[in-house]
Amino acid sequence: MSVAFVKEPEGGEAFENLPDRPISPHANFVTPEGLAQIEAEVARLERELSTLDHADKAEDSRIGRDLRYWLARKNTAQVVEPLSGDTVHFGSTVTILREDESSKETRQTFRIVGEDEADPHKGTISYVAPLARALTGKSVGDVVEVNGNEVEIVEIRA
Repeated sequence: MSVAFVKEPEGGEAFENLPDRPISPHANFVTPEGLAQIEAEVARLERELSTLDHADKAEDSRIGRDLRYWLARKNTAQVVEPLSGDTVHFGSTVTILREDESSKETRQTFRIVGEDEADPHKGTISYVAPLARALTGKSVGDVVEVNGNEVEIVEIRA
């Protein structure tokens, strides 16, 4: 039978069963700020859902899917309070030196945070990222190799 004779779903029926967003198998560690971001996203989605014209099946499905994801993340969140210390850990702000392609040393600073709050463009990386994993437990002056490049820790802040 030709696909020309197959009935197409009407008005968003194809979106009614959007697959759930994948949830990481890693522990859901979050900073206090990360938990606040999750709670804000849940509240925003609940407001959207309450004011939505439920005739818009595609939007209804998208909001429902996203709300399920963020509720699951909220329910599994494990807040890790900032710690001070001489070693890199979850929540640390770390400054490293590394050589770039032109053999020039580049200084980078980032904070190690939970997966949902990580945004490298804003200076945060996930605690499960290769760089964060390589640096965790290390101290100022330590050199680690990540993806074939050496980086040196020059500063650690809580």
